[in-house]
Amino acid sequence: MSEFETAKKKRLIKQVLTAVIFPVVIIGGWFYPVLGYFIPICMVAGITIAFYRGRKWCDWYCPRGSFFDTAIKFISPNKEIPAFFKNLSTRIIMLIILMTIMTVQIIMVWPDPYKIGKVFVVILTVTTSIAIVLAVIYHPRVWCCFCPIGSISNWVGKGKKPLKIDSSLCIDCKLCHKVCPIQVSAYKFKGSGVEKVMDGDCLKCGLCTTACPKKALSL
Repeated sequence: MSEFETAKKKRLIKQVLTAVIFPVVIIGGWFYPVLGYFIPICMVAGITIAFYRGRKWCDWYCPRGSFFDTAIKFISPNKEIPAFFKNLSTRIIMLIILMTIMTVQIIMVWPDPYKIGKVFVVILTVTTSIAIVLAVIYHPRVWCCFCPIGSISNWVGKGKKPLKIDSSLCIDCKLCHKVCPIQVSAYKFKGSGVEKVMDGDCLKCGLCTTACPKKALSL
């Protein structure tokens, strides 16, 4: 088994362990609304980790991201993710819309803890439905490109624990883009010497470092 296959397998095992949490929360939450509080916990955890390790949370810690990588990928054509979904304007608009809806809904049901939990479950269900549609049309991780927590993690985590590329070794094979779960093009950041890949969407998964035939990438 190659180094890449070994790394991919290890990541898959971690994702499967995390992914099983997702259906429990999204389905069980309709019967036990308190499960909805798992969502703001994930939101805080994702952003907190971003301050130190960038979007590492979105690699395999995130139950929804892991679920999409391990289950939804089988019904996705895995096409190129349209640039529109990574656009700054798209991210900001989605962030404003979801945060506004969540805030208004919580205020309306305050202080009932069960109804507040239900608000989180409903939002998770709606956004997941949108994510599944986009996954079936394009790629499993389209939603992750403009997920509010992912976007915030992108902004606050950019430059944290960056992927590095040795320009003298890179041969523009583009394998880094091909194996990246969210299609980050590390090769585009090469310049002179060892450069930092300053793309805030990098999940720090390390798949590209093991797939690179020239070992031009490192974390």
